[in-house]
Amino acid sequence: MDEKTIQEKIQNGRNFIRAFNEEYDGYETDQELKKPQPPLVKEPMGTEMISLPMNFEDLNLENDFLKIIGTRKSHRVYTPEKMNLLQLSFLLWSAQGIREIRGKAYATLRTVPSGGARHPFECYLAVLNMEDLESGLYHYLPMKHALEKLPCDVDLKQFISDSLCGQAWAAKAGAVFYFSAVFYRAEWRYGIYAHAPMLMDAGHVTENLYLACTAAGLGGCAIAAVDSDVSDQAFRLDGKEEAVFYAMPVGSVSAADEKAEQDFYAFVKEQGL
Repeated sequence: MDEKTIQEKIQNGRNFIRAFNEEYDGYETDQELKKPQPPLVKEPMGTEMISLPMNFEDLNLENDFLKIIGTRKSHRVYTPEKMNLLQLSFLLWSAQGIREIRGKAYATLRTVPSGGARHPFECYLAVLNMEDLESGLYHYLPMKHALEKLPCDVDLKQFISDSLCGQAWAAKAGAVFYFSAVFYRAEWRYGIYAHAPMLMDAGHVTENLYLACTAAGLGGCAIAAVDSDVSDQAFRLDGKEEAVFYAMPVGSVSAADEKAEQDFYAFVKEQGL
């Protein structure tokens, strides 16, 4: 790619951030045009549902918020210790849990903020190393706080590596969270202005997941290098109205692995940065 094209693409990215709320005379969103509102959540994709426990008081959670904030970090090295279903339930609730419905069915109020309370994301899982939950692919049902098991015709470890652009270390996690965007859920309200705020909302979701991991003694690492085509195919998504764009492996961690964590940054020392 030549330098001119590179600079054009960089400028396009900058403009995307700067101009997402630029006003256009006469433009009306579908909400303003009083078109039907899309569903607040995706309907179940199958029939096999697994209810998730909510006795979070039984978890040995860190309650010192200053400590949680001060120790939160990305973890790419995971121990063989299995996560349990209550821990997974807590992480799902923290990242996408629904606390109440606003109006008859206008919006969901969740554990994370979202522009216009649109909450345009769905959460999928690749489960690898979990007590009381079979390995495979799953879809989170926030209205019921449940999981549904999805058909799985992929080698999970290979799928995780391929879907995360060759980051094979993620396949040692207890589970990998995959977040999809259901685009029209935000576009209905914000139309052509919807897309940059959706990325802001994604940060809210993963930061809650980071903090929940820290409180539960687990670790994770948000990943933007996601192959949407590979991910969409595995989770049976069309890639147009709904597409995976973000992921986060989570798992059990140990302070004894700090050197292995630092090895991911060996280039800093090697290059004298």
